[in-house]
Amino acid sequence: MRFIALSTLPIIAFVAACVVNNNMPEPPEGAAIFADNCTACHGYRATGNEPLVGGQIAPDLTRIEERSDGVFPRAQVLSQIDGYGRGKVPAEVMPQFGTLLQGDLVPVEVDGVLTPTPRPLAALLTYLESIQVP
Repeated sequence: MRFIALSTLPIIAFVAACVVNNNMPEPPEGAAIFADNCTACHGYRATGNEPLVGGQIAPDLTRIEERSDGVFPRAQVLSQIDGYGRGKVPAEVMPQFGTLLQGDLVPVEVDGVLTPTPRPLAALLTYLESIQVP
């Protein structure tokens, strides 16, 4: 009887760890990633206006929702962050963030579908969504 109880302990711990890792990141986690990767162009307050390659200006990331008719466009933002040049900004301006595309996957609701997303990418999304101005 004790053998069975002790042998299930690692399984319970593993399952608990998986549940913890599947939680959506909180904005402070994304803020740290933003500070390390995005401030050079978008500024510490994410309001942009920094000149970029080719004469473009970094956009104000606090007004993404405003520019999208009051709805935060999660799919579009995830596509832009990954830096593969699928948005309006060419790949030369928005760099690829390979390390942000690695790590544990968390379920992110995108257009009504739970989508497995690398945790750092989900953290940035959560942070950006949290700093939108009314």
